[in-house]
Amino acid sequence: MNKQLAYLFFLILCACETAPNPNPQVRYYGALKNMMHKGDISASVDLTTLKDLEHLYGLGAVEGLKGEVLIWDSQYLIAQKKNNQLQLSNKTDHKATLFVCSQVAEWSEHVIPQEVKTYQELEDFLGEFVLSQGLSNDHPFPFLLEGRFTRADWHVIDWADGDMEHSHEKHITSGLHNRLSDERAAVLGFYSTSHQGIFTHHSSKMHLHIRSLEGNFAAHLDDLILGDGVVLKLPDLGVGNEE
Repeated sequence: MNKQLAYLFFLILCACETAPNPNPQVRYYGALKNMMHKGDISASVDLTTLKDLEHLYGLGAVEGLKGEVLIWDSQYLIAQKKNNQLQLSNKTDHKATLFVCSQVAEWSEHVIPQEVKTYQELEDFLGEFVLSQGLSNDHPFPFLLEGRFTRADWHVIDWADGDMEHSHEKHITSGLHNRLSDERAAVLGFYSTSHQGIFTHHSSKMHLHIRSLEGNFAAHLDDLILGDGVVLKLPDLGVGNEE
């Protein structure tokens, strides 16, 4: 009997380890820890190689930490500091030192509870809510936010050539940084419980980039306070997301 129970327990463990991942595939290139600990800001992916992928959503940092990358439904938004101002480009011929992406053909819309306002409250809410939508919080997934933001703190990195001492604070303040107040905008985010130091900071499960709804502004999002009625969009599992 003991042998039978042990064998049954082994089969259960195997089933758990091989459980399918319902989330759309998330790819990532480079690692934040390589920047922070090794000063490695070299290119990890040529974004030109991804330009023909349909329904691509991705975010990251330009090679050498000379700007921010946001790809929204295969449309490129490269934000960089030029002459002390924000410059946007739609060109695909850039390389990224850090990049995370996924292909999502359709999104389902959800109402965020009014009590969810801060960055941490959003992170906690997402980790639980996705389970009710058939997604896994054990695997990374992309999400979108659209609506009015009471506050949105952003930056566009512009790293000094030759600087080998990296910190979260220096990444924020090295280039352009500011705060949006009471603005309508859209956010692409990636959530993961197991990629801290890879494509999220060690203290967070999320990496977010923000853009204007008109497409004339894009940046890394550092902190936020949600306004009322912000819509959460999650991959629609009923459509058949691409891998």
